[in-house]
Amino acid sequence: MKVRTAPFEQLMVMRLRWFSTLSVLLAWTLTSIPAFAHSEKGEAIDFLGGFTHPIFGLDHVVAMVAVGLWGAFLGAPAIWLLPVVFPLVMAVAGALGVLGVPLSGVETGIAISAIALGAMVALAARPPLWIAAVLVGAFAVFHGYAHGVELPVGADAIAFSMGFVVATGMLHLSGIAFGALSQWPAGRIAVQAAGGIIALIGVAFLTGVI
Repeated sequence: MKVRTAPFEQLMVMRLRWFSTLSVLLAWTLTSIPAFAHSEKGEAIDFLGGFTHPIFGLDHVVAMVAVGLWGAFLGAPAIWLLPVVFPLVMAVAGALGVLGVPLSGVETGIAISAIALGAMVALAARPPLWIAAVLVGAFAVFHGYAHGVELPVGADAIAFSMGFVVATGMLHLSGIAFGALSQWPAGRIAVQAAGGIIALIGVAFLTGVI
């Protein structure tokens, strides 16, 4: 029987801390569905405002973390491609939101993104890379548009956009960090469980917007 090394145990502890943090956030989200509404009321006007916008919108958080989880689960090249596709498409969609281009069903799309991406992780889905990229990019449209259309009056659009793109990248990285657990049997179960929780949160949010 192979003996686990101390570095292995330390890595497992570090990864499990990510899971604990995610679990707390997701549990809190289930009791805070009304707080998912997208309304900045003019407070966010700069890079910091854009950076905090997705972080304090837990509907965005769970979907973005799910992208990182799925990318890590799929491995290279998805581990870097999916977290690149999402913010790039999101930035373009954000510009459309700023310009006032109409897009219906944004809140529904965001909720469905959490359901679908969480389910991909929970079910250990391994579609062709292009399908995964298209799916992630499609959902990024809704998230980016929501950020753009909520740009506060008088805000610096470029700084605000850079802020939410950077925050999105960090959320993807957190998902990747935890998703790396999937290379071990017990970690794989934990990652899939996290995906299931994210999908359930998406269902809960969807019931609040339909």
